[in-house]
Amino acid sequence: MKLNEYIKNVPNFPKDGIQFKDITPLLEDGDAFREAIDELTTWASSLGATKVVGPDARGFILGCPVAYALKTGFVPVRKPGKLPRETISQSYELEYGSNTLCMHKDALKKGDKVVIIDDLLATGGTVVAAINLCEKLGAEVMGVGVLIELSELKGREFIGNYNIKSLISY
Repeated sequence: MKLNEYIKNVPNFPKDGIQFKDITPLLEDGDAFREAIDELTTWASSLGATKVVGPDARGFILGCPVAYALKTGFVPVRKPGKLPRETISQSYELEYGSNTLCMHKDALKKGDKVVIIDDLLATGGTVVAAINLCEKLGAEVMGVGVLIELSELKGREFIGNYNIKSLISY
């Protein structure tokens, strides 16, 4: 199955000059969604993942079923003010602005083997922020799995020496 056939390009969203990759057609198709989750799960399992971390919000959509299939926990990474207990935070730059991500201070511990699952790897800012949060808590980041990689934005280079799995590359 060609997963890229289930991605729609939306020009000038969320602002002029951005070519947004809409994953909702893939999510709406049971076979395509299952294939994407199965591929990410097989990859995460091969790395010995004991936790799945997913950035708000599409990282939740993809990361939760991967964690379920692995029979491990899922750790949400959210925007400030969205998590109810004590958090740690990390600010980062996006291709069209800046943001901050937060994680519960007790979500991970030393010895946890983490994979970060998200929908998109662009400039790498979100992923690096998530990596930094995981490592601040003593977890080992085994890899980063994404549905889509925008290779021209060189996020892979920005992230550095981590195992990166992308199912679709533009």
